Order: sequence, then structure tokens, then C-alpha cells
Amino acid sequence: MDLQNSYIYSKIAFSKEFMKSKFDAILQPEQAIYLDRLLPKNDGVLAEMEKYAEANNVPIADREVARFLETTVRAINAKNCLEIGLAIGYGAAHLAKATSESGKVLTIEPSQGMIDLAQNYLNKLGLMGKVKIVKGMALDVLPNLNETFDLIYLDAVKTEYADYLELCLPLLHVGGVVIADNLLWGGEVANKNSTEKDEASTDALRNFNRLFVNHPQLKAQVLPVGDGLGYGVKIS
Repeated sequence: MDLQNSYIYSKIAFSKEFMKSKFDAILQPEQAIYLDRLLPKNDGVLAEMEKYAEANNVPIADREVARFLETTVRAINAKNCLEIGLAIGYGAAHLAKATSESGKVLTIEPSQGMIDLAQNYLNKLGLMGKVKIVKGMALDVLPNLNETFDLIYLDAVKTEYADYLELCLPLLHVGGVVIADNLLWGGEVANKNSTEKDEASTDALRNFNRLFVNHPQLKAQVLPVGDGLGYGVKIS
């Protein structure tokens, strides 16, 4: 097979087999397919959640991002986690199952419909006892929290990311981790000639990325994982 046909074939395989919320914005198709196949597939309720999200266009974390969350919780022995953006509970499920028996995930979500779906899935997974759902807009809820967290995960309204960060950092203890999803926004943040319709989110994420990696209280970077994953450790 010549190089041109090989490339065309990989593109076809990519579109048929690489089941993610968006096509990979970082890797070449064959690399993305390889890594996707390498990652163990979920089954049971988690697979059911993935199918529901795909069929109903509900944004959830890519599988590698969800696995990264779970791995990080275990690595830092996080007991209290804060999630902004529950959706159907996919991220919360990975956070909750990685915490200790006494661990807790507090998650904020404004949509009652999403909360109902998430509670159903989390109950099926036996994790609802470790998850506390607060209904409301994150910018309204965060100022009223007086807890300290080991890990904070941002995956909600992109234009509000910078505000989330400033409100969350006082709640994160020194040495705690903040993770932010979708920082490359399907490649749009790096595209100077972007024609992406949601320019407000694109511009907001560009500004957030600069704030995040240069924040004086964080040692942070953006990782080429999923749709761009911010990873920062609070240092002061």
C-alpha cells in the first residue's frame, strides 16, 4: 500500500473506529487509534453512560481523561474532590470510585435533568453514597463553600473557567491538584484562523490557558491528553 492510500485508509479507520466526542486534535489518526485501542474498554454501567452520551450529544470526558482523573485521585490519595460540571455523572463516577471508603466527591450541576440521570447511573454503580450533588450555577455555589479539597476538576462553561479557578483555589490545599478539561477546544485555541462559531469560548480558553500556566499559586501545564487537559499543583 503506498503512502497516500495508507493515509486515506487511516482516515477511514479513524472515522469508523475512533469513538470520541471529537476527532483527536493533537495526534495523527493512526497514533490516536493505537492509543484508543490500547486503553481497556469499559463495560457495564460506564459503557452504558458512554453510549447514552454519544447518542444524546451529552459532553462527557474522553475515556483517557476519565482514566487520568481516576489515576490522579489514587496517586495523591485524594479524599475530598470537587467537580464543576456533573452532566450524567461520568467524571464523578471515576473520581468517586478512586477515593477511599470515606472519600467524597462534591459536584455542582444546574440542570435537574442531568442530576436525575447522574443519580440513576451513580446508584447503579453503587457510588451515590460517596457523591454529594449541589444544584446551582457554579459561580453562585462556589463562594458559599467552606470545605478544603484535595482535587478540583473543571468541566463546565468554558467562558467561566477563569472565574472558577479564582474561586476554587482558596478551597484547594497546598499540594492539591486542579485539572481542567477541553483546553485545546478541538484545536481551535491554537488556530489563529479559526472559524469556530463559539468564538467566546475559544477566546476565553486562550485567556484561561495563559492564566493557568502562569498563575503564581500553581505549577501548571496543559497536557496533550483528550481535548487538552490542564494539570496544576497548588504551590502557595
